[in-house]
Amino acid sequence: MADHHQLSNFIWQIADLLRGSYRPPQYERVMLPMTVLRRFDCVLALTKPQVLKEYYKRKETFKDDALDAMLNKVAGQRFHNRSQLDFEQLKGDPDNIDQHLISYIKGFSKNVYDIFERFEFTAEIEKMR
Repeated sequence: MADHHQLSNFIWQIADLLRGSYRPPQYERVMLPMTVLRRFDCVLALTKPQVLKEYYKRKETFKDDALDAMLNKVAGQRFHNRSQLDFEQLKGDPDNIDQHLISYIKGFSKNVYDIFERFEFTAEIEKMR
């Protein structure tokens, strides 16, 4: 795992990329949601295949809260992501990252999706595009 200094340098490299569209006080509009998103991705990584399997098995039978509860149990968390995508796949297609990122966020359970709605992150994705 990266130490504090490496992590700090990495975050400032991202800030350097944002300088064209954003002023320093606006960096948080992107950096905070992306940090949260990456953390969720890491937490769910080990159970993602099982969640996807269960999702495709149950999506016609269960809907909304019932499906979310079932998939949360499979994920072993109070949230899950049923998108086929993960962070590695997002990085692998930079030409379509905006569409894929929005799709990935929509794949989260409602409680996590609501977090990104409050960040108004879709608007920021469009702005970055």
